[in-house]
Amino acid sequence: MKARVKWVEDRTFLGTSGSGHSLVFGTRGQGETTPGPSAMELLLIGTGGCSAWDVVSILEKGRQDVEDVVVELDAERAETDPKVFTSIHLHFIVKGRALSESRVARAIELSVDKYCSAAAMLAKTARVTHDFEVVDTA
Repeated sequence: MKARVKWVEDRTFLGTSGSGHSLVFGTRGQGETTPGPSAMELLLIGTGGCSAWDVVSILEKGRQDVEDVVVELDAERAETDPKVFTSIHLHFIVKGRALSESRVARAIELSVDKYCSAAAMLAKTARVTHDFEVVDTA
């Protein structure tokens, strides 16, 4: 896997993935508009994306009629540098028809505890927790 980050100006950067996708990220001083998410916000978003992908895949393989998965993340960081994440909570909202709550719970556990590389890496410094709710769309 490869990526490239180029400084644009001030504290604005352009990241380009090996697959050719680009995004602007960075920070500004207090009260100023930011050009995009910060690097740490991208880590958190990536963790949610990694886990959501797993959950959708696991539920589809289990023939669950899943229609939507949202992951809301809440994280705390250390107060001193390097200001690593110290806790991360993932709240899953899984929508579908006649979903099995036990299968949803198992899919989330498998993702967070076994398959999601981002969660596994961040668990080295942070306490990673999760919960979920199932919304029946029938």
